[in-house]
Amino acid sequence: MRRHLIAVVTCSAAALALTACGSTESTDAEAKPSAQSISLTDASGVEVKLDGPAEKVVGTEWNVVESLVTLGVDPVGVADVKGYTAWDTAAPLKNAPKDIGTRGEPSMDTIASLSPDLIVATTDLSASAVKQLRTIAPVLEVRSAKSSDQIGQMEENLDLIARATGTAGRATEVKKAFDTTVAEGKKKLTDAGLAGSQIAFADGYVASNQVSIRPYTSGSLVGAVNEEIGLKNAWKVKGDEAYGLGSTDVEGLTVLGDVQFAYIGNNSDTDVFAKDLSKNAVWKSLPFVKKDKVYRLPDGIWMFGGPKSMQAYVDAVVDALTK
Repeated sequence: MRRHLIAVVTCSAAALALTACGSTESTDAEAKPSAQSISLTDASGVEVKLDGPAEKVVGTEWNVVESLVTLGVDPVGVADVKGYTAWDTAAPLKNAPKDIGTRGEPSMDTIASLSPDLIVATTDLSASAVKQLRTIAPVLEVRSAKSSDQIGQMEENLDLIARATGTAGRATEVKKAFDTTVAEGKKKLTDAGLAGSQIAFADGYVASNQVSIRPYTSGSLVGAVNEEIGLKNAWKVKGDEAYGLGSTDVEGLTVLGDVQFAYIGNNSDTDVFAKDLSKNAVWKSLPFVKKDKVYRLPDGIWMFGGPKSMQAYVDAVVDALTK
């Protein structure tokens, strides 16, 4: 079930003595407004208290880094900066944050050296790592994903980070822009006669000379966005409870029938579908392959990102299908 996030913002006693809560006016022209203290309950149920909007923020996962950048907050520390730069081009870094290590095992020493106001992590990070991080600075955990409501979870995470960084107004603008992109994409597909078309989105990789395919079911973020723009998910396999991702092989594609097939190329020269399967008899026999309805979308669209990534996805998939 969805975990409810409760945010309570209170004025400091010093600010109350001067003016009403939230006002920037002062009876003393030279006096500076006092920072508002912030109290948030994060996805793990922990109350996070801040003296004011966090400015020096560290992000341990790419989706939270994207949210920070989108909200106009330049993170001082980012996990796997090189990876983020390659995989998430929708919200490029505008500064040069310190690389804090891998997303699964961030460097505690590096993070501590940054003296952050706040560390934003996800529920995918181990409990032991989060416990260590809490000895360095306040940690705000957001739920990584929820297959029953991916778009709602994405926006909930954005809102929570916005409250912690004093950028709630910007979050509202970001969500409106996302809704506009979805509406425009849906209209373009409708105008092209593609409303209700079945689509199967996937990525793939090779392990031990075997091609494995990862379906993005209707419970995935991409699957949810596809349905929002008027497409139907063609996958029959079941996805996991968090990300809505499944698993299959080339033979498993035979149940799809005549659909639109889209995929991401994994930012590498190795293209499983165009190269590794190019001579595979099963792959070549598939209706969507025969009819040239296979689309490689541009690299750099993070499939587990935030509104910016999903806007980039909508633009890319609509453009591919309507050419």
